[in-house]
Order: sequence, then C-alpha cells, then structure tokens
Amino acid sequence: MALVEPIPVPSAPPTRPSTAVLPIAEDASFSIKSADKSYKHQYSNIYFVRLRALRQHVEQRAKGRWNEVAGNPVFVPRVLDVEKGQLCFIIGTVYMDMPLKPNVLEDVARDRSLPAPPPREKFYSDEDSVMLEDESGRICLVGDRIRSACLVTGVILGALGIETHNGDFEVVDICYPGMAPQPSAGIQWPTYPGGNESMELDDPYAMFPSSSDEWIALVSGLEIGSTNASDGQIQMLAEFLTAEVSGPQEQSQAARISRLIIAGNSLGALTGNTGATNGDSERKARRYGNDASSFTPHPTQNLAAHLTDVCRSIPVHLLPGPSDPAATILPQQPLPRAMFGGASQHATFSCESNPTYIHLAPCDPSASSSSSRASQPGASSSKSKTNGASAARRGGSEPSRTILVHSGQPVDDMFKYVPTPPISRLTLAEATLRWRHMAPTAPDTLWCHPYFARDPFVFTHTPDVYVVGNQPAFATKLVQDEEQDKDAETRKRCRIVLLPSFKDSGVLVLVNLRTLEVRKVQFAVEEMSAGGGGGET
Repeated sequence: MALVEPIPVPSAPPTRPSTAVLPIAEDASFSIKSADKSYKHQYSNIYFVRLRALRQHVEQRAKGRWNEVAGNPVFVPRVLDVEKGQLCFIIGTVYMDMPLKPNVLEDVARDRSLPAPPPREKFYSDEDSVMLEDESGRICLVGDRIRSACLVTGVILGALGIETHNGDFEVVDICYPGMAPQPSAGIQWPTYPGGNESMELDDPYAMFPSSSDEWIALVSGLEIGSTNASDGQIQMLAEFLTAEVSGPQEQSQAARISRLIIAGNSLGALTGNTGATNGDSERKARRYGNDASSFTPHPTQNLAAHLTDVCRSIPVHLLPGPSDPAATILPQQPLPRAMFGGASQHATFSCESNPTYIHLAPCDPSASSSSSRASQPGASSSKSKTNGASAARRGGSEPSRTILVHSGQPVDDMFKYVPTPPISRLTLAEATLRWRHMAPTAPDTLWCHPYFARDPFVFTHTPDVYVVGNQPAFATKLVQDEEQDKDAETRKRCRIVLLPSFKDSGVLVLVNLRTLEVRKVQFAVEEMSAGGGGGET
C-alpha cells in the first residue's frame, strides 16, 4: 500500500505586512467641495492658473539650460513682444491646431438633418500646426525640433529660437517644467520582518524574489456583468489575493501583498434581455421602476460579493472608470459605498476618486493585530486614520510611498494627438511627469470640471508609483530624473505601470514598495477568453 505524503503544515500562520494611509495635502486632493460645484466659470481660467503655476519652473530651468548658449538669448515675458532676428526664449501654453480635431462651432453650424460623423481614433495629420500662447496672444512654432517633439494641447513649455520674416518662431530647443520634487527620494522602504528568508530564489514558484519585501496588487477592467465576462478568472484572483490557493509556500508569498488597488471599469455595460421582440416590448404594460427583463442588479451584487471576500483579508481601494456608474467629467468622484453591500461595512474598503493619490507609510509590527480587527464587519475606520496621523507625526524623513492612480482617460485622449509609431502610451505617461501635468488636454478634448482658482492635475510632487488603468497592453518603465546632479540613490524616480483590462488579459500586476520592482501574474481558464491561456509570469 502506497504511503501518501503528509500535507506540510507551516509552523506559524502567515501574516500580512501592514501599511498606514497618510492624509494627503489639500492641493493634491481631487474631491470637489460643495463650494466648488459651480459651472458658471469659463474654462479659460484653468489655462491661466496652469500657466501661472508652471511658468516659474520653466523659466528657472530654461535660464540654467540656455545660459551658456552662444548669442546670449534673452527671456521675453510676452510672446507678442518677440523681435525679428533676436535670439530669445518664450514661455507659454501649447495649442495644437488640428484640422481633424472636433470643432464645436462646426457642429452647431452643421445642418441638423445630417448625422454627425463617427468619432476619430486619431486627430493627428500632416497639416497640424503648433501654437504657443500666453495672456498677450499666440505665435506659431516651426522647425524640425518642434515637429519631432511629443506635444499635445495644454502643455506648458519654453521655446528657444528666432522669429522669422513670416512672423513664425523658428524653434531650436524646448524646455519643460521637469519632474516635480519628490519627498521620498533617497529614503528606503523598510523590509518586512515576517518574511521567509529561507525561500529558494531559484524556485519556479518563487514569485517574490525579495522574500521579506512588501508588495501591492494592481488591477483594472474587471468589467463584471459585461458580455463574455471573466467570472472564472475573477474568482481565481480573489482566491489568490486571500491566499486560499495552492500550498503553504505560495500562501506565504501571497500574504506579502498588503493592498489591492482597482483602477476603474469594475462594472461592464448592462445588457438587457434580447429575447423579446420589439412588438412584445411595445405590448407590455407601462410600469414604474426598473423592468426585470431589461435591467439586472447582478453585476453590482457580484462585484460586492468579490470585494467582501477580499476586504476580509487586505485593504482595497476602488476607483471609478469610463464604464462605471459615475460622472463622465474628471475628476470622477468616489462611487457610493452603499452600492457594495457587505464590503461597505469593512474599514479596509475605500472608494477613491479618479484620479487619486494614495500616500502609504509602513506601520509598526504591533499594528498588524489592529489591521486584522479593522477588517471585521462593522469596524470603524478611525483606527486606520489614527495610524496615519501618528505616522505623519513621525516627520517627513520617515519612509513613505506615494501612488498616483487614474483609470486611463488622460492617456487615451492624448494618444489621439500623436503619431503612432513612434510615440506610444508609455511615452505619453512618461512625458506627463516631465510636463508636470497629468491631463494637459483637459478641458480642450478631455471633459473636466471648470475649476476657477486651481488646476488639480498639476503635479505638486512626483509620485513613486504612477498607475494608468484600462490600457490595451501591459507596459512598465522606471523613470529617473537624469538632470539631477546628485547621487543615484537620492535621484527622483517613478515607476510607471500601464494596466491592461483584466477581462481581456487576466493580468494582475504586483509592485515592490521597497525596490519598485514589478511582477505580473496572469490568470486563465481553459476555453475562456481572458488571459489567453497564459499562466504566472
């Protein structure tokens, strides 16, 4: 009789590392207060505020960059004061004059009997021209340097050149505001003392080479309730995050994931019952409320059930996206907690705005017990707030990580302005860091709230992790500020992560909070579309 090998039992149950969410600064919040919920202001105020906020940074970098250029270029404060034949540099807001871009005046003047043309995937064409404008006026930028640059409407830049006899400005070099300050630069994230240091690094199941480090999980595009939904992959994802799959070693690895961030499109488009014909639907008696044949609450209930399972184990941050029941204009406000049933009773569940900053700090080892208590139903979130406040009181020299997340609308809109190739979505995400603005095309072609006194999309500081959800494919890059004359350890750096739709790819992305290393986990079920038949990578 063959002996069955006994199931290994860990000597101690695995525990998760605990992090505290620190309060963010007032200028970094995307919450629209009641006093700001007004639509009487003109959108031009946003451009004026943006130019005023970034002009000084461009001027400072431009003077340092072009100080030793032959010809002694001078700074001209107003673009209309440029003199012909004089080498100078000007600062203003980029405006892309694109014939293919939608024009509201043409829409109004169009004959109402003619249907509007379908929206274009690209606004870019060879007839595009680049303008630079400020409070005084607008000037046309020409030259090889400007044609090869990655530019969209709304970018603040400085241009070095000479005005031609045609009245255009021949550009020889350009300067951006550069990456914003990063308070966490040079401060190392601590290692988690509960890791299994004896794990073999060459183990094929060792998904986490840095065994004592802490990881966060990133996903987008669950699209629960959509056609060809990936219910099997989502169930596998929930079991993986709660460490309910595989053996003790894999469970201890999954236990090092301290937080889950869902970057939009959690719900898919509602599909009604298509079995009834138009005649049948017309013969039905009119009734108040929702018709069960054309509306189903199951997607929200299914999402709430999965969130409840995961919230019992780890904190979850949920952002709205283009397909979620939220406002279209940016910033999208948090979804109502009451939508998510049992998950709303857990202090570990947070509904965030889109975009949002998540500021994390490591907790003391004693905080793990309080974290487990906070995951119980009915627990108050005051404990987590207390942990965050105490972490904030420790001072700015303590380790912390800032994560900027949005659901992908800014990158999707900017992608219409540029030629592809050579410019990719990852190139645009990196460019926003150097432009110091995450959504420059708002409000031109990207709908946003008409702010009057501030532009919330300006980077006040460089995040450590920059997450863009709902992209066609996974991509990542570690961006560093190459112009800093400092050691490599204190140089500003930011990990950019483009998240694909989980419904189409089955991909979960993990980021190491200490090293900013990235790992990708792919879930797939045989004969189901999501994941494409892949596995863990």
